[in-house]
This record gives sequence, structure tokens and C-alpha cells, in this order.
Amino acid sequence: MKIPARLQPLADDGLIDEVLRPLKSGKEADVFVVRCGGALRCAKVFKEANVRGFRQAAEYQEGRSVRNSRRARAMNKRTRYGQKEQEKAWLNAEVDALYRLSQAGVRVPQPHGFIDGVLLMELITDGDGNVAPRLDALVFEAAQAREFHHRIIAEVVRMLSVGLIHGDLSEFNVLIDAQGPVIIDLPQAVNAAANNSAAMMLVRDVDRMKHFFGRFAPELKATDYGKEMWSRFASGALDADTQLTGVYRPGHEDVNLGELMAIIDAAREEENERLARMRELESGEPDD
Repeated sequence: MKIPARLQPLADDGLIDEVLRPLKSGKEADVFVVRCGGALRCAKVFKEANVRGFRQAAEYQEGRSVRNSRRARAMNKRTRYGQKEQEKAWLNAEVDALYRLSQAGVRVPQPHGFIDGVLLMELITDGDGNVAPRLDALVFEAAQAREFHHRIIAEVVRMLSVGLIHGDLSEFNVLIDAQGPVIIDLPQAVNAAANNSAAMMLVRDVDRMKHFFGRFAPELKATDYGKEMWSRFASGALDADTQLTGVYRPGHEDVNLGELMAIIDAAREEENERLARMRELESGEPDD
């Protein structure tokens, strides 16, 4: 196919040899399958701020450090320069998260560079070499649902152990390759230690996975991995290899238990509203 204008500079520099086909078009970015030498990769072309549909919510940006004081002041004042710098910081968030998580052993696409608003990364494929399906497109037996849920929880633990939370994890941004789940789409990744909404986002991420896999293995709906995970992280008792039980029993060390429970309740109420909206859209009739 003809090389899109945004990918032409990468082709001119020899980073891309051929654009094979579009893979996905979304509010944030367009993704293409490209050939780089003998390897197939993805090129994620981020859209300009004025045409993107994703709102750069303040809750996601909180805690993202800006080392240059001039840039930080301009971003806070929302000058034209500041808005451009904020846009750069937003785009760099996914790139930084991918590199950090990949180095930590989290199953995310391997990044291969970020040039002029284009992220080159690994193409995730299934056992037959085809583009890997999204989690939401699959149906599972109960045993496999339990296994994949366990593995995704382990990935979330590894992410949290290096201080990151996905922030928008759901069945729509997990791919299943030949080895299992791969987590994608991280522009809204948040700093777990510096973001006041971190606990809420973590619980929301974990609960979405629980509700999805609970459709196939109902006993998963009774688990409390989100609460358990955050409690261990907040007390300094979480590392990449921490084995969770799915049961949360508050102890005397949980000095912020009341706040934690309020966050969890709010996150679950929001998730229940989201599920109700999805059911309404699928049925075409409003829930009573």
C-alpha cells in the first residue's frame, strides 16, 4: 500500500521498508503493520491533539514529573508552548511505560523506537503467525479462564512492583498470543506512588478482569485481588514475584483502611454502571 504521510520520514530514514496494511484505527492513533528488514512490526501513529478523541484527564496526568522547570511552568499556565509540551509528555508516557515494563519482564509489546509521534513496536501474533486476537473476542472454558486471569493478575503485580498502573485495563486492551495474555495501550499509565487516584485505578483495572473472566468462571467474582494488591503495595510488601491469595483480610497495619474501602466501593460502583451501560447497548433496552 502507499506509505502514509506520517510514516514517510521513517521510510526515508530506512526504519521502515514497507507498509503492508492498516491494523486498527482509533480515537488516539492509527496502527499499521510494517516490514522492517526481515521483521514484521507495528507502527502506531498518534493523532494530533485537535483530532484525538481521548481526553487527557487530569487524574491520569497527576504525578507525571517534568524535569524542565520552564516546561512545567508553561504546562501549568496552559500557554501555547505549554500545551505543545503537555502533548509531548502525554505521547511519551506510553513509550516510557513500554520500555520500563518490558525491562521489568511484563508481557507488553517490545518497543523499537519513537520518532516524530510514531511508535514502532513488536507485532503480537498468535500461534499461526496471524495478528493476535483481543481478549474480548474469545470464549473460554472455566479452567482456561482461571489460568488467564491468574496470569494477568501476575502481570498487574509486576507492573505495580515497578510503580506503574495501567489505568484503563480491560478485555479490550489485552491480546492473546501463542504464550498467553499481552497487555497493550498504555498512554494513560499512572505513577502508583504519586497519583492520588492510583488505588482507585488499580482496583478498577483488577475488577474489570475479574468481571470479564467471571463470565466463564463465576467463582472469580468473589476474589479481592485489587484490595489485597494495593494493601501490600502501600505497606511495602509487594514485589514482582508476590503470590496473592485473592482474599483480603485487613490487619492492624492498615491505618488507611477506611479510605481504601471507600476507594474500592467507588471503583466498583463505577464498574457496575459501566457494565449496566454495556448490557443496555447490547440489548437495545434500558435496564430497569
